[in-house]
Amino acid sequence: MGHYGTLYIVATPIGNLQDITLRAIRLLKETEYITCEDTRKAHILLKSIGAERNKFLISYFEGKEDERIPKIINLLKNGKDVALISDAGTPGISDPGFRVVRSALNEGIAVRTLPGPSAGISGLVISGLPTDKFIFLGFPPQKGGNRKRLFTNLKEVLKIIETTVIIYESPHKILRTLKNLEEIFGDIEVVIERELTKIHEEVVRAKISEFLDKYSRNKVKGELMILFSLKRL
Repeated sequence: MGHYGTLYIVATPIGNLQDITLRAIRLLKETEYITCEDTRKAHILLKSIGAERNKFLISYFEGKEDERIPKIINLLKNGKDVALISDAGTPGISDPGFRVVRSALNEGIAVRTLPGPSAGISGLVISGLPTDKFIFLGFPPQKGGNRKRLFTNLKEVLKIIETTVIIYESPHKILRTLKNLEEIFGDIEVVIERELTKIHEEVVRAKISEFLDKYSRNKVKGELMILFSLKRL
């Protein structure tokens, strides 16, 4: 393993560029090869920390993984260190990443993490909901039947384990997901968070019906997070 490079999993800011760690800045400055979802967004980040020069950016996103992984593994086997970043937050959390990590480990290549921002954890700790246990669902399934099945199974799980639930959702799909949650769980209270760490950060607690009314009248922008707990507080 000594002659192989190291694959670094580097967390990056979820909104506010000042949230990047000193260790991440140093590594991104020193590492020649950086694997990223969107090269344009990567350029913005690298420029903000003075690390945009002499970099080889490898686009790595869902749908291109099979094509890119052999190239990344080849670089690592030839002694090159590679940093993996996502558009925002920690790579592999509702983003591409785990397959290249698994491939590297299968080849005996060292994988190291540089911890930092993660939207799910950041959202949980300011939600006012229990933080001792949680279920992270990421983005729910696209198909309505699969989404309802997931929420129905989740309801059964929550009868056994009292835990907070974290769901990611995009603006144009938030209404359908909230409607499905209301169908399965009733008009429960949820927390919806938007644009965390940015200027228009928003954390609102209300009944699902109130959010349905609000979002049906006013178009919502930015990535959203839905959190709830059935535990009596």
